[in-house]
Amino acid sequence: MKNNIKQKAEYCLNCKNPQCRIGCPLGNNIPAFIQKVKEDNLEEAYKILCETTVMPAICGRICPHQKQCQGKCVRGIKSDSVSIGEIEAYVGDWALSNQICHKNIQENNKKVAVIGGGPSGLTAATFLRRKGYQVTIYEKQKDLGGILKRGIPEFRLPNEIVEKTIEQILALGINVQCKKELGRNLELADLEKEYDAIYLSIGANIPRKMAIEGEELEGVYGGNSLLENQNHPDYTNKKVAIIGGGNVAMDCARTIKRMGAKQVVVIYRRSEVEMPAEAKEIADAKQEGVEFLFLNNIVKILGKNKVEQIECIKTELVQKEGETRKSPVDIENSNYIMDMDYVVMAVGGKVDKDIIEKCNIETTSRKYVQVNENNQTSHKKVFAGGDVVGQNSTVAWAASDGRRVAGKIIEYLETK
Repeated sequence: MKNNIKQKAEYCLNCKNPQCRIGCPLGNNIPAFIQKVKEDNLEEAYKILCETTVMPAICGRICPHQKQCQGKCVRGIKSDSVSIGEIEAYVGDWALSNQICHKNIQENNKKVAVIGGGPSGLTAATFLRRKGYQVTIYEKQKDLGGILKRGIPEFRLPNEIVEKTIEQILALGINVQCKKELGRNLELADLEKEYDAIYLSIGANIPRKMAIEGEELEGVYGGNSLLENQNHPDYTNKKVAIIGGGNVAMDCARTIKRMGAKQVVVIYRRSEVEMPAEAKEIADAKQEGVEFLFLNNIVKILGKNKVEQIECIKTELVQKEGETRKSPVDIENSNYIMDMDYVVMAVGGKVDKDIIEKCNIETTSRKYVQVNENNQTSHKKVFAGGDVVGQNSTVAWAASDGRRVAGKIIEYLETK
């Protein structure tokens, strides 16, 4: 074991009331697995992690730890937090390198289909398979991974780690059918006839728009689809505006800067403190030459056929009655113009409503899939979770939802 990992593990106090575990969306037993690292027992540390997660090598790298587990760490009150993410990634890497796969499975004859092979779908499939269910994942792309493969840049999450994690999951005996897209060459009605239950985890990756003038011009891209489809233009010596303040905005900004853009400017209507992106990602973006305009917002995109300029306005944060978070308000007559070649809208994603409507599944007023307390949709056999039902859109939260809904599916099938 690396000496620095051992030292970082020894730094953990093994609290009796571990706040770090409360901060983890997956509820990982952090003190317990770190204790096993202290004892040089990586296999046992990995087993403990496997009780709650299926991708420690991934979450250990990309989770916003300072906003989750490490942000709750007691040691962080007066000093530095325990390096939980780094220790978790080390254990996950060890398991991948040693091809550790726990296959103590008692088979049953019930079948579950998982639609969508991203973090939520992969996690649900794993926990269902461990209970002996025959699981098939249907994925619209040519391979599994979802946002892990087509949303998070290689420099932040090496593709090799994603591939090995998926191989480890599939080694449990999970079936896969790729290039199968719901509502196109995969029909929900057919799956309902073949399977005892279905988990819908197709995400919410259709880029949201801001409904501003000029958004239809050539050179305006959605952040989610830009990362997913890799349909980048030539940014060489170009100026690019990124609208938004989340990790998708940071990933777009850093990717585009690395692809040769002359200037990349992130425009965010709140202050840096309110930015939802992880502090480390913001710091890394700044170090790589990405510029930031806080307390600014875009109001118009200008150009004849393609992007030529953008009109922005300065904002201020105002505390409105009945709201806990301050709201950005435009400052009158503070408009200004910036020359720009491309604009990337990284302001969130939404569900592909056409697919949901084709499947005749009920939706909420915000067009997410409607589910009950057991995460069942309006189709009794069909459960849904993750981004498609409007949950927090981070990998750990999606995975947490996948595990939780897998438990609901198991309860449903065991009582049938």
